[in-house]
Amino acid sequence: MLSREENELLTRTGPGTAAGDYFRRFWLPALLASEVPAPDCPPVRVRMLGEDLVAFRDTEGRVALIDEFCPHRRASLFWGRNEECGLRCVYHGWKFDVSGACVDMPNEPPEYGFDNRVRIAAYPTREYGGILWAYLGPPEQVPELPKLEWARVPASHRYISKRRQETNFLQAIEGGIDSSHSNFLHASVEAFRAAPDYLEKVKNSSNLRARYHLLDRAPRFTVKKTDYGLVIAVRRNAEEDTYYWRLTQFLLPSHTMIPYQKGLSIHGHCWVPRDDETCWVWTISWNPEAPLSQEDWKAIREETFVHTGVNPVTMRPHRNQDNDYGIDRREQRNSSMTGIHGFAAQDQAMQESMGPIVDRTRERLGTSDTAIIAMRRLLLQEIRALQENHEPFAAYHGDVYWVRSASLVLKRDVALDEGARDMVTAEV
Repeated sequence: MLSREENELLTRTGPGTAAGDYFRRFWLPALLASEVPAPDCPPVRVRMLGEDLVAFRDTEGRVALIDEFCPHRRASLFWGRNEECGLRCVYHGWKFDVSGACVDMPNEPPEYGFDNRVRIAAYPTREYGGILWAYLGPPEQVPELPKLEWARVPASHRYISKRRQETNFLQAIEGGIDSSHSNFLHASVEAFRAAPDYLEKVKNSSNLRARYHLLDRAPRFTVKKTDYGLVIAVRRNAEEDTYYWRLTQFLLPSHTMIPYQKGLSIHGHCWVPRDDETCWVWTISWNPEAPLSQEDWKAIREETFVHTGVNPVTMRPHRNQDNDYGIDRREQRNSSMTGIHGFAAQDQAMQESMGPIVDRTRERLGTSDTAIIAMRRLLLQEIRALQENHEPFAAYHGDVYWVRSASLVLKRDVALDEGARDMVTAEV
């Protein structure tokens, strides 16, 4: 349970807020590269950290991220003409380049030289891993890009989706590192009831998650602080002499990785505050060794797992609050715990049902919330440290993000760090 003051500190990320200043120390995903695909293509609206911006790719292919509103009369530059290395406001013709400088002011006499004195807010961008990243922090303290594995594999080895969620970023992250909810929210009725015939069917399954989540619904958590954030180890009973371990990363400021099995694709998320009551959910699936499989593409197309279809303009999921996420009560009664199709929509339904910002003073947490408690504490420590002028270590050390999640079965007398180290060393 957090105090009201702590909850406010963590969830407010607009300009001038403590958490906002912290997020602005990192490169953050802003757009899919495909949203501004070619020189002089139409500009795109971007809202992040409470700021309204527009992005455009200029004639030379450089990507700009600038204040949405023209400083003349505050008309939106979303309606602007992207031409000849600048974005021109269609109201009075003022034109701005990628640095935010006004390079043309045709409605003013040239002898006044107003165009040399007018600038608009502009932020650095980098194209990396199929995403346009933005840095909204102090220009003298530009950090390193995080060396996340998915950003460094060939484009054929990954798939990236983006959606808008109607909640604060924090409760979305909390859902991402909550390893105990999958036994319930994402389960079939058959799995939840764990009937003997169903247990017999899955006990020899090669899918470790399907097998061992059924056997132990109350996992034990161990959390360790690292240079990049947290590694979260979740232990379930497996056979008489073994444990099933799942290792999840929380990477500052808001990345997570989902544990995977060798030979299968890896999945992860990044949650970026749009404003205090909405966030962007970035979801990535990747295979470090081969192009995505037909099985991966089937799950993506059919929206059965972590990706979901969205409106291409608003990026709002097709299944949303307005249509009750397409819930099918007959399906819920007979086969699915929720009656909602796909893990992504199931997660979003639960997180949005809490309201835009959870009142964490009213929570009653248990041992299954160990990772969530640790993540909140870490973010509070990081934000308060920045308030005392201690810069976040991870932001300036991109190599610390070169890690991978894991799931494995270990003998009960084998130390986790030993077994996990051997597995990760062999695979990364």
